[in-house]
Amino acid sequence: MDIYKLSDEIPEKKISRRKKTVGSVELADSDGSLRITNLKQGVKNPNRVNVFVNDEYSFSLDVAQVVELSVKVGREISEEELKDFKRASEYGKLYQRTLEWVLSRPRSRREVEDYLRRKIRGTSTEADRSDDVDFSKQIIERLTMRGYLDDQRFAEWYVDNRFVKKGVSKKRLRMELMKKGIAKGVIDDVLDRRNDEEELVKMIERKKGKYADTDKLISYLCRQGFPYELVKEKVLNCEMD
Repeated sequence: MDIYKLSDEIPEKKISRRKKTVGSVELADSDGSLRITNLKQGVKNPNRVNVFVNDEYSFSLDVAQVVELSVKVGREISEEELKDFKRASEYGKLYQRTLEWVLSRPRSRREVEDYLRRKIRGTSTEADRSDDVDFSKQIIERLTMRGYLDDQRFAEWYVDNRFVKKGVSKKRLRMELMKKGIAKGVIDDVLDRRNDEEELVKMIERKKGKYADTDKLISYLCRQGFPYELVKEKVLNCEMD
C-alpha cells in the first residue's frame, strides 16, 4: 500500500476496546476493531501529530501526512493499515532529518544517497531494509521536486566557495565534484567560473615563503593539479618580481 494514498474506505464494524500486541503492532481481538480516537499536536515538534488508537498512543505523523493519509478521529482502520501508518511515521521522521541536513548547506544527490544509506544501515533491521531503500528513493524524489536537491546548483555553489582565498586548481575541483556524483557536463559548465592562472597566483603567494627551493615549490604546485608549464612560468615570473 502506498504510504501517501491509503484507502479512505471505512468499514462499518462494532467498536471494541480489547486489543493485543504482537511485536510493535497493536492488533484488535477477533471480535474487535481499531479506531483512531485522538489526535494531539506534538510538544517537542509542533509539526508532528501524535495519533491515538483505541485511546492509546500508537504513532506520530507530520501534519502533511495526516492530511494525505486521511487520518482523522473516528476512522476505523485495519491491522494492515496500522502497519502502513507506522511505516509512514518512520518515513516522515527520516524525511525531516534529511531535510534539515540538506538545508544546513547545499548537497549533491550522491551525498544525500550516502547520508540515507548510513541512516538506514544504523537503524533498520534486515527485514525492513528493502522498505527503507524505497523510502530513500521517495525522499530524494521529494527533495528534488521541491527544489531542495539540485546538482547544478550544488556544483555552482561548490566551485564559488571552495578555497576562494587559498586557490585551487580546476583539476582538483573536477576530481572532488566527480566524487560527489556530479555529471561531467555539469562539471565542465561550472568550472568556467574558476581560472587556473588566478588560482595559481593565489597559491604561490601563500606558499613561496615555505619553499626556498624553486624546484620544490614547482613540484608542490604540480601535485595540486596545476599544469607544469603554467606553474614554471608563474613561479619564475614571481621570482623576477
